[in-house]
Amino acid sequence: MGVREVAVRWADALDGVVAPTLTRTQIEGLLAEQTEVLFAAVRGTADLSVAHDVAAVLVAANYRDPLAVSRSIPVICHDMVGEIRPTATDYEQIRDRAIAVAAEFAAGFTKELRSAALNEQETMLAATLSAAQEAEARQQLSEARFEAVFEGASVGIGTMDVTGKVLDVNAAMAEMLGRRPADMPGRSVAALLGPKNIGGAFAEFERILSGATNRLRLEADYMRPDGTLARIDMSMSAVRDHSGQVRFLIGVAVDVTDRKLLADRMWHDANYDSLTDLPNRVLFFDRLATATPPLGVCYLDLDGFKEINDVWGHTVGDRVLRDVAQRLQASVAPVGGLVARIGGDEFIVLIEKCSGAEELATTSHLLLAALAAPMQIEGRPLVVGASIGAVFVEDRPTEVDELMHAVDTAMYQNKAAGGARRRAQRSQLP
Repeated sequence: MGVREVAVRWADALDGVVAPTLTRTQIEGLLAEQTEVLFAAVRGTADLSVAHDVAAVLVAANYRDPLAVSRSIPVICHDMVGEIRPTATDYEQIRDRAIAVAAEFAAGFTKELRSAALNEQETMLAATLSAAQEAEARQQLSEARFEAVFEGASVGIGTMDVTGKVLDVNAAMAEMLGRRPADMPGRSVAALLGPKNIGGAFAEFERILSGATNRLRLEADYMRPDGTLARIDMSMSAVRDHSGQVRFLIGVAVDVTDRKLLADRMWHDANYDSLTDLPNRVLFFDRLATATPPLGVCYLDLDGFKEINDVWGHTVGDRVLRDVAQRLQASVAPVGGLVARIGGDEFIVLIEKCSGAEELATTSHLLLAALAAPMQIEGRPLVVGASIGAVFVEDRPTEVDELMHAVDTAMYQNKAAGGARRRAQRSQLP
């Protein structure tokens, strides 16, 4: 299966995700070019950032549904990895690279989708303001035009007076807020949005009325009367008369709930390991940089995991890694430790406010004990040991590399000693 075949599979996956400006032949041609770019990133011959560019191309081609992300990620992580045909020795590296490329693609898609939505919102606000301002100068014609824009817009539009009371809202705004249009005029914006939402914008509202600024923008969660939560992005601008006095204010709102959920999911995908759902290397180092000292760090490397992959295959190996992750999390849960997967069979544990070397040693014993019991994988009892290195520091490290080098060295000393013990034990067997 070559680049063209992967592109066709990708096009099949995206079938039904709206892109009315392109024919099927054009879609396949577009995706073939982007497939070559992603192949280079997965192989490591191109920077991960090219995945952002690929996402931008799809959004520009009108793929703006979150389904475009969820259907593209399997193509990157499975079809492209399968096309590269990694060997047993580089399988983990290629797979992890593909996961990283998929995360960059998702992040780029979210960024471009937000940019496109904001541009559309700004365009609508500009058109609405233009129509509203013309209504002041040319009453009959412009009022009819404003009314058409107001009622027919797919985004929420509302007007309010200088006291903060609603004058009028269109159907889209009322639906967004979970209310009937007739119930909103005459009520204060503060009462409708609630003090939590309006509080941060009140100072800006006063600046509009004073003439210090002409607009404000806020994004906030809004609890509808039925109990559902929406994320609303609202822009508000002042409409002034010929003397500069504020006549009324006009707001344009967009429901960005789906975009927020997508962004949250993409953040999770970028910061958590897709196999074990543990924090990944990126999130671990972010937490380490802000951790509350004293700190205890335990670095674990599984013993014999390569043999499990070689003998039983990667599917069994993946199940072992998930079981290991669950056991490690359960072991440090009482002390609030953070467990992260930072490599193929490498895990790391961070303990904040660690009381000292004794607590760290106890934690290390708990981690090793958690892995001692055999795992039942497809009816087979498998035992996976681990080598562990532990370091205790009084203060948050200024040089993270030095801390990681210290804990890495301790782990490999432990691994070497453990290997010698196992060889000695085997030599004593009858």
